[in-house]
Amino acid sequence: MTISQIINQLEINQGVFRDLLLNKVEDEYFWRPEPNKWCLLEIVCHLLDEEQDDFRSRVKHTLETPSIEMSSINPEGWVLERDYISQNYKDMLQAFLSERSKSVIWLKKNIDAQWDNVYQHPKLGELSAKLFLSNWLAHDYLHFRQINRYQYIYLKEKTNMNLQYAGNW
Repeated sequence: MTISQIINQLEINQGVFRDLLLNKVEDEYFWRPEPNKWCLLEIVCHLLDEEQDDFRSRVKHTLETPSIEMSSINPEGWVLERDYISQNYKDMLQAFLSERSKSVIWLKKNIDAQWDNVYQHPKLGELSAKLFLSNWLAHDYLHFRQINRYQYIYLKEKTNMNLQYAGNW
């Protein structure tokens, strides 16, 4: 995929996230498929943090200052450190969607940037700006899969119905 195609898909995915996550009731966004799994509220907070503090930040860093060491991140730890479970679901979803808009605007302004710029990660080796951008899109797809799985399991649990007629999950 070209840089332009990836950026366009990130923009389209904003609507997909909105449609998947909007209009959830409290029971839905606090529900967990298993006790140790994230609920939708935590997923939305994670998406917001990844948008601001991981993917956009790392793409920008690699495009603008690839020779300077990046600050470390802790996505798994942020769940507790940033107290995701106490956040307001609707506010966090709106914040994420707003940040995605900002990301897309910034990316479109930088369409002709040096996407081959490389950051030398101390453990992972050479990571290009295009690699970070591609992984940003892949991250969206991973969460689409996760959210759809949650919705299926939630439906099955809350209706207590056999869902085999719909097809194999």
